[in-house]
Amino acid sequence: MHPPSERSFATTYHAPVLVHEILDFFKESRVVIDCTLGGGGHSQAFLEDGKEKVYGIDRDPTAIREASERLAGYKDRFVAVLGDFTKIDQIYPLNSVRPDAILADLGVSSHQLDDESRGFSFRPGVSLDMRMEEEGGLSNLQSAATLLNTMDESSLADIFYNYGDEPKSRRVASEVVRRRNHKPFETSDDLVNAIRSALGPRSGPGDFARIFQAVRIAVNDEMNGLDEGLVRLKDKLTPGGVLAIISYHSGEDRRVKNAFRDWSTKCKCPPIQFQCTCSGVSDGTLVVRKAVTATPEEARLNSRARSAKLRVWRKSE
Repeated sequence: MHPPSERSFATTYHAPVLVHEILDFFKESRVVIDCTLGGGGHSQAFLEDGKEKVYGIDRDPTAIREASERLAGYKDRFVAVLGDFTKIDQIYPLNSVRPDAILADLGVSSHQLDDESRGFSFRPGVSLDMRMEEEGGLSNLQSAATLLNTMDESSLADIFYNYGDEPKSRRVASEVVRRRNHKPFETSDDLVNAIRSALGPRSGPGDFARIFQAVRIAVNDEMNGLDEGLVRLKDKLTPGGVLAIISYHSGEDRRVKNAFRDWSTKCKCPPIQFQCTCSGVSDGTLVVRKAVTATPEEARLNSRARSAKLRVWRKSE
């Protein structure tokens, strides 16, 4: 068997990113929580690296089934848990678990993108769903179609701008509202045609990807969940534990960067306050000051790795 440093851990379900970099940051850890299990690639890498226990969390029952089957050979060293990692303190099987390393790989898995029934893709004829959970899941999420058909124009514009970095967000939102008044949005074609109409005939896959990403983030409440979840992950770690976050969107990365910076600052008093009245002790330190990105070789082999940014933080002992 090849050592972990020489393996990719990719499957037809999902190709994990930055595996070897994360293994290096987690080399001293024994108990790991993989917050976004997906196909189990990162979890398998941790198990192959000799971790004593690995817990995998995912909101998607399909991911839980796939990873559990894939990693069954590791027996009780691996435990898969259905749940939302941003509410890790409310996941019953993990109540007593105190990990010394936590990974959260944000975004969607390759399998979710490829499974047209899940509605993440802008391929023709795909239903506008985009929920990371299956129908009637943990959070009772509304579909992308429901969001596009019911949300007011101003809120839609904010979503396209804040979550998709779309400079013409108001124009796109206006076109969505105009079109839905004649026919409700049902498939990817409805949203693609609205984007084309708003941005012009030169618009293409890059524009579609930005808007679809924005809608997905809104449907799953990913940004608000991330803000709350980061604090809960920090609190879950044992003293000296390491927290690693992989993000694919500038808004996600900015939230992670700011949280890690704030936790690493000794004085947390407001800038206008003349004298420090807080504890003056930081929660931890940055392991890397700049985000780690994929090597050119990994980016060539796995397109998803091209936009991945890894930030790592260590809790004080």
